Amino acid sequence: MDLVDALARYGPDAAQAPPTLAEAEAYCRHLACRHYENFTVVSRLVPRHLVQPLCNLYAYCRWADDLADETLDLFPRSAAASMGRQADLAASRSASLALLDWWEAQLQALYRGEEPTHPVFVALAQTVRQFHVPPEPLADLLVAMRRDQVQHRYQTWEELLSYCEKSANPVGRLVLHLAGHVDRQQEQWSDGLCTGLQLANFCQDVRRDWERGRIYLPQEACLRHGWDEARFAAGRCDEAFRRLLSEMVQQAEAHLEAGRPLADHVARDLRLSVRLFYAGGKAILAAIRRRGYDVWSCRPTLGWMHKGWLLARTLLFWMRSAA
Repeated sequence: MDLVDALARYGPDAAQAPPTLAEAEAYCRHLACRHYENFTVVSRLVPRHLVQPLCNLYAYCRWADDLADETLDLFPRSAAASMGRQADLAASRSASLALLDWWEAQLQALYRGEEPTHPVFVALAQTVRQFHVPPEPLADLLVAMRRDQVQHRYQTWEELLSYCEKSANPVGRLVLHLAGHVDRQQEQWSDGLCTGLQLANFCQDVRRDWERGRIYLPQEACLRHGWDEARFAAGRCDEAFRRLLSEMVQQAEAHLEAGRPLADHVARDLRLSVRLFYAGGKAILAAIRRRGYDVWSCRPTLGWMHKGWLLARTLLFWMRSAA
């Protein structure tokens, strides 16, 4: 999404007539298919009646995520060049926080029963009514995005996991609401799976996060393995870093395993999707191990053949369990 163009059309200062529900839903589908490379695969795995609601939720998250992370594009390149790095970042964070406040105000208005005008909230209102989606998971995601603007280091594992509680776990809970599940045990399994996937992503993106000024490896673990900011700046995978990332990978794997039972306790037509996400998280961690934990020289990813193999293996497992 081009944030500058999107804000000009739909931002707080835009003057545009509210779209129809059909137009709003088409907009959300466009965002989902354009920005999420695997959405076409996912849409074939989930029940047809959930595809549009998932697009609506994804569009809400996509907008919020871009408001949090893409505001640097709001500043002219000449202005950005003339400002110091710290002033540049401070202006970007201030703009992000103000826009996230605006986005939350739209959410609050929706739950007060006011008629939305933004296409995402026009579509989301239908999903909220149809599936009785509570406001807390949607609001929690914004808490995490605000936190990203002001906190860039996490001292302990507990502190990092508290971030995952707001940034990752609400997504799983939203999907459970779409599926009609509100059981506390299912929520706990979902939280484990979502936290595990987020930790796996942090392992995968150490270099990318560092380049954005963030470290999601707990500082207590970094210090224990003798890894400081200077070594992050050097960006070399040595034995100390391998031990550090190995600890992170083990934590991610433990949370994925804690969430594994969810696949057997959701609606039958969602089980394949849950198993595939679990298998994808495990595959990313396995790819990191195969590279000897070197995420600096190359970001570990899953190629299309590997994704196809994961899908085939999950389908096979599903057919056997259904026999």
